[in-house]
Amino acid sequence: MPAKSGAQQKAAGAALSAKRGDTPKSKLKGPSKQMAESMSEKELEKMASTERKGKPEHASKK
Repeated sequence: MPAKSGAQQKAAGAALSAKRGDTPKSKLKGPSKQMAESMSEKELEKMASTERKGKPEHASKK
């Protein structure tokens, strides 16, 4: 599933980094911490690699 906003993409990238062991999981907070726990590496990779051009920084709440 592709990211819907720049913030979501950045959180997925941070979670992916922790999942791979590049960043300590203790440094994660908020959404990135939840993503690291609940999503697979493949799902995070897909979300983090989404094109950011044309996406809002934060998705609107509906």
